[in-house]
Amino acid sequence: MAIFCRVRSLNHLSKCISSIDPLSLLSSSTRRFYSEQVSSGFESVGFIGLGNMGSRMANNLIKAGYRVAVHDINSNATKKFSDMGAATKETPLKVAEASDVVITMLPSSSHVYDVYTGPNGLLRGGELRPWLLIDSSTIDPQTSRKLSIAVSDCTLKEKKDYPKKPDMLDAPVSGGVLAAEAGTLTFMVGGSEESYLAAKSLFLAMGKNTIYCGGSGNGSAAKICNNLAMSISMIGVSESLALGQALGLSASTLTRVLNSSSGRCWSSDSYNPVPGVMEGVPSSRNYDGGFASKLMAKDLNLGATSAEEVGVRCPLTSQAQKIYTQLCKNGHETEDFSCVFRHYYSGKNES
Repeated sequence: MAIFCRVRSLNHLSKCISSIDPLSLLSSSTRRFYSEQVSSGFESVGFIGLGNMGSRMANNLIKAGYRVAVHDINSNATKKFSDMGAATKETPLKVAEASDVVITMLPSSSHVYDVYTGPNGLLRGGELRPWLLIDSSTIDPQTSRKLSIAVSDCTLKEKKDYPKKPDMLDAPVSGGVLAAEAGTLTFMVGGSEESYLAAKSLFLAMGKNTIYCGGSGNGSAAKICNNLAMSISMIGVSESLALGQALGLSASTLTRVLNSSSGRCWSSDSYNPVPGVMEGVPSSRNYDGGFASKLMAKDLNLGATSAEEVGVRCPLTSQAQKIYTQLCKNGHETEDFSCVFRHYYSGKNES
């Protein structure tokens, strides 16, 4: 479809752009598919994995009016949702049989693989009722891509004009437990763009930002790269602040310098690792809550493995991996990852 607009001024150009319907740029079959999904939505949503993140995400879906069926190996977690009126299912397969779309939020690649391909997994029998499966776990891109192929090899129980086959999105999140609670997560999504557009309303029921990252596995890749940068910046800020203390600077003073200069970053201005410098962050409550060091170590392992597989040198990732692995061995695996300031650099509280 050709679009013509004779531009007379910048203001007129803005009006021309705003008048274009984005759906008009898509093929007719894609437009029909997207319109049908937006109008009807996913009425029944399956959710598997009710940990610190998943329980809050599922709760926000219920608040948004979706009919939710849940599964978790922890019966205490499912009981909470049963008390709220949500359907609880004994296996992932039973969740799939009751859902239009299924979301998984699990601890590791092996957990996700088992939920999809295990004896009572989502893909058992090679036939699916839900045409879309969404994995929001933080796992390696290779596993995401393998599972996406396995999903596309299945058939749909209920035949529809489009899509002809079931599809999968990898859609890990950023923001942590507080953002999951508040419904302000950011979703990094890999897979087909058509499926991403169809699922966008689901993402926005649990978050405030969605970023389409490209093909299958790219959402998982983006999450690994983001956490890699986050860990390295936290180590750098902690090292700087610990050195500053040893040289006679207060952490508050050096933080003001960093945040007014080129050293400013999220770890210094929003998630400061020094107890007593900033309120409302894990360092202000003895590193309780937040993003556990064991999870950061896991993500760095994923990053290091992925880098090795594609032949990219990542020396800072390797060093960060060693530091967080050591923190976990020393008994700090459940403390927030900003505890590297105290337990690796022996940094002091701000008096």
